[in-house]
Amino acid sequence: MKASWLRLLVIFITFPILAFSQHTIKFASIAPEGSTWLNVMKEYDQAVSTATNGKVRFKIYAGGVMGDDKAVLRKIRLGQLHSAGFTGVGLGEIASEVRILDSPFLFRNYAEVDFILDKFYGKFADAFEQKGYVLLGWAEVGFVYVFSQKPIRSKADMEGVKMWMWEGDPVADATFKALEIAARPLSVVEVMTALQTGMIDGFYISPLAAIAMQWFTKANYMMELPLADACGAVVLSKEQFNTLPADFQQILLNEGRTYFKKLMKLSRDDNAKAIETLKQNGIQLIPAPAASVQKEFEEDGRKARRALTGTLYSQELLTEVENALGEYRKKAAVK
Repeated sequence: MKASWLRLLVIFITFPILAFSQHTIKFASIAPEGSTWLNVMKEYDQAVSTATNGKVRFKIYAGGVMGDDKAVLRKIRLGQLHSAGFTGVGLGEIASEVRILDSPFLFRNYAEVDFILDKFYGKFADAFEQKGYVLLGWAEVGFVYVFSQKPIRSKADMEGVKMWMWEGDPVADATFKALEIAARPLSVVEVMTALQTGMIDGFYISPLAAIAMQWFTKANYMMELPLADACGAVVLSKEQFNTLPADFQQILLNEGRTYFKKLMKLSRDDNAKAIETLKQNGIQLIPAPAASVQKEFEEDGRKARRALTGTLYSQELLTEVENALGEYRKKAAVK
């Protein structure tokens, strides 16, 4: 009798543990603990857990402990991880057509970015799904700007700048070829040393990341005209997604759209604050150039985008995106 009671007690105590967290999603990010990125990710995890009665939880590996985008992708394919927040470089390894979002001088402001991300959400989600991943939400890095030791107000001013280029990034390669700059390809971890030794004296990065990486300490100027909007997203392996009941799948998708939109807004706020911090630390902002000069940069952007058709994305997709953006600008101009 006593033994039976003990068995029932053990079952009663352990049942909630067994019932909860039936599905653990192993997630990796290069974002450090305490960052806005990780804070919102934890809010998303809590929302999903609450909506599923604790049956779906994320196990978060922060601060790049699982490696860079390519290393994390390998671990997802091996089943060691299930989900991650990727930059455009990592996303391009899954579905190359998404790199159109990173292309140079495509967007002029965040309203244009939001319009294209919303309009083409389904198309890019389908592209990820065909490659075995589910798009949970966009999580961009934000606008990236050119930093340098001398002021850059025009394309001609870029001559002689020893510009960094992310090694192995076809978008960066096409961008600097269009700008007629012989950029130095280096991995992200090599940039600071290259700046310290004078191997490079120019780079592109978001304001927030410029502070986090301390690269800004090796620059004097930031060009206010953004080079590109660096996209990012959170994806989940379809294999892991398919282990979830349909209602849990929908919860992941619905909460993802909500929380990653929140993350986008907060990240943009962080970048705006970072610009003020850069100014306080001696970085001089070079105002956006005159319309004629900006037009020249945008033409080089179009040249770079066309150079990538047939390799990263189709001409059809490029035309569709550019036309949609053109129509949006016409309507915005009328308002």
